[in-house]
Amino acid sequence: MRRREWMRTAGAAAGAAALGREAAAQVGTAASAGPSTLETEVMRLRLRHTWTTTMSSSEYRDTLHVRFSREGTTGLGEGAPIVRYHEDALGGQKALEAARPQVLAGDPWRLESLEAEVFPQLENQYAARAALDIALHDWTGLRLGVPLYRLLGLDPDAAPITTFSIGIDTPEVTRQKVREAAEFPVLKVKVGLATDEPTIEAVRSVTDKPLRVDANEGWKDKETALRKIEWLAGKGVEMMEQPLPAAMLEETAWIKKRSPIPLFADEACLRASAIPGLAGAYHGVNVKLDKAGGIREAVRMIHVARACGLKVMLGCMVSTSVSTTAAAHISPLVDFADLDGNLLIANDPWEGVTVKEGRLRLPDRPGLGLRRRTA
Repeated sequence: MRRREWMRTAGAAAGAAALGREAAAQVGTAASAGPSTLETEVMRLRLRHTWTTTMSSSEYRDTLHVRFSREGTTGLGEGAPIVRYHEDALGGQKALEAARPQVLAGDPWRLESLEAEVFPQLENQYAARAALDIALHDWTGLRLGVPLYRLLGLDPDAAPITTFSIGIDTPEVTRQKVREAAEFPVLKVKVGLATDEPTIEAVRSVTDKPLRVDANEGWKDKETALRKIEWLAGKGVEMMEQPLPAAMLEETAWIKKRSPIPLFADEACLRASAIPGLAGAYHGVNVKLDKAGGIREAVRMIHVARACGLKVMLGCMVSTSVSTTAAAHISPLVDFADLDGNLLIANDPWEGVTVKEGRLRLPDRPGLGLRRRTA
C-alpha cells in the first residue's frame, strides 16, 4: 500500500474511532440528564422440592427485586437474603427504600461513586446491595447495547460446567431428584446431618457421576469431619464445602493437611477482605453475589482469591434467572460453578442463562440478556 493510501485509510479509522467515542459520550450525557426511578418488590419463589440444608427447610424463598429506570431504560436486579447472616427480603427492601434519595441522586455512569455513597446506607444488607448493583450493571449494558460479559471483557465460551444441587431428603426422594438431574454431568449434594451416609448411598444407587458436597457448617468437630470426608472421598466425592463452622479456622486447617479432597470455604467467605485469612485452612472459596453485595465485590473477591493461590467456585442462592444470570456472566473467571438457583423454583418469570449438557450458555442480548418467560 502506498503512503498516500495508507494515510487515507488511517485517517478514516481515526475518524470512525472519534465518532464512536463521541456517540458513547452522547449516550452517557443523555442518560445522566434524565430523572431516575427505583422500584422494589419482594417476590415469593415456589420450590420444586422442599429445600433442606443443615440450616433450614422450606417450601419457598423470598427474594428482593429491583427495577432501576432512567431515560427509558430499565435495569433489573435481585438479591437473595441469607438467614445465616440475619437478613430477610422485607428488611432489605426497607433499607433500600430508605436509601432511595441517594440512589436517585447518583449517576449510574459513575457506578463506583454511586455505590460508595449508597452502600453505607445498606449496612449488613448485602442482598439489597446485590439487587441494586445487578440492576445498575444491567442498565449499563442495556444502554450500551452489549451483554454484561462483554462489558466486563470476558469470553462466554469460557463459562464452566455447573453442578445441580440435591437438597437433604429421604432416600426415596433423593433418588427421584438425582434422576431429574440426568442432564447434569456433576451433582452437588447437601450433607452435614446424621443422614449423610444414607443420602450418599441413595445417590450412588442411581448414578456414578462425580459428586461435590456441602456440609453448610454441619459437622462440629474436626475428627468427625475428617472421618466423613475420607468416607465421602471413597464414594467418588471430588470436593467439599464448609465442613466445620466458619469460626473454626484452626480446626479446618488441621483437616486440610489430612483431607484427600479439596476444601472450599462458603459461610467463612463473605467479602474480599476475608479471603487472605482463609488460605491456610482451605484450598478454595465459594463466591456468591448475595454474600458479596453484587457483581463488583464478587469480581474483587475472585481476583483476591487468585492472588492468594486459591481455587474459585461461583455459587448462588435459590433465586430467579435475574440473579443466576448475573452470576453466570462472571463465571468465565472461575474454576467451578454451582449456578442452579433458578432451576430449583417453579415460578421463574424470566429467561436468561441456559444450561446445555451441564455447561452454562450466556445470553448474547444486551445487559443481563433477560426476557419475560412466555410459558
